[in-house]
Amino acid sequence: MVKNNFKYTITASFLGYITQAIMLNFPPLLFVFFGSEFGISPIQITILIASNFVLELLVDVVASKYAEKWGYRKMVICADAFGALGLFFMALAPVLFSGEGIFYGLMIAMMLCGIGGGLMEVLISPIVEACPTKNKAGFMSLLHSFYCWGQFAVVLLSTLFFRGVGIDKWPIIACLWAIVPLLGLVLFTFAPINHLVEDGKGATLGSLLKSFTFWLFLIMMLCAGASEITMSQWASYFAESGLGVEKWVGDLLGPCMFALAMALTRVFYAKASEKLKLDTAIFISAIICFATYVLAIISKNPILSLVGCATCGFGCGVLWPATYSLASKRIPNGGVLMFGVLALLGDGGCLVGPAIAGGVSSAFGDDIRYGFAITLIFPLLMTISSLILIIRRRKKTSSQ
Repeated sequence: MVKNNFKYTITASFLGYITQAIMLNFPPLLFVFFGSEFGISPIQITILIASNFVLELLVDVVASKYAEKWGYRKMVICADAFGALGLFFMALAPVLFSGEGIFYGLMIAMMLCGIGGGLMEVLISPIVEACPTKNKAGFMSLLHSFYCWGQFAVVLLSTLFFRGVGIDKWPIIACLWAIVPLLGLVLFTFAPINHLVEDGKGATLGSLLKSFTFWLFLIMMLCAGASEITMSQWASYFAESGLGVEKWVGDLLGPCMFALAMALTRVFYAKASEKLKLDTAIFISAIICFATYVLAIISKNPILSLVGCATCGFGCGVLWPATYSLASKRIPNGGVLMFGVLALLGDGGCLVGPAIAGGVSSAFGDDIRYGFAITLIFPLLMTISSLILIIRRRKKTSSQ
């Protein structure tokens, strides 16, 4: 029976992260096309990205506060519904609007996706964490790997579609991608869902904010979101406009390989998590992330720059899920409120990182290398924060 089988809950959650990948990675594949076809500038692209994440941030706040009261099931069903609606509206924007109005139509679509994404970001992780599974950290990494597999599939299949059918037919594949959240909606309607903590026993916001460790996790989530999404959102644009390679080549060797690297890293971590220290894994990953950003920025060879973009996925892969798992381990009574606030900061990073990259690049003749250079601050802060956690853990261990 579906109602008593948590495998359906986990499958629906995996689909939720694939939906996240679709909503975040399908539009960037069209940014250059939107510029040539609809006259949308890089700064307007930045606004489209920001409109998505601003809504995610607002929804993170509301969902964190009311998830326990309104119920996980209702809110996660709404998440899938808004995700599907956003993708359908994106496909219809050129039909419903004309001229400069198309930009506003696309912005509405991105905002609808932002609502769905915000709800998913707050709810999916605690729903999976509450499932009766062993090796929570490994399972959390496996869950987040489905975002990467989704990103890989979106870039690969969309690129092949554009190459074979024509990029001007993009509304068709947008509608096809909308089927994924509809499947998740159906599964979440019937699958069993546990709550992470008993009603009234979760930590309060005040108690969380009094914890220095929690503040470190907030910084780490901000940096994890910024480091990951800045590269995934701008890699396609960087390859096509900055490196001068053909679109399909740039998409396959940039964002597609970035997603594959992230997916493989998260699957590996899911299997090895019981043998690795979470804070050490984050520290090493942050160093790799920093180094690959530098490679993408300074290399004069387009292939090496694309290698930097792609291998950045190895560094970003662990950052988000491992921070979630480490926070859950060190603050066990955090509940959905803690996940929600962490998601808020993670989505804040997803907003701030790409926006800074886009704004700085516009100031330097639309050269995204300058934007990437400024956003190096995020993997650097991630490295420092994780190092502090390692030092604090060792001091605590030595004093026992």
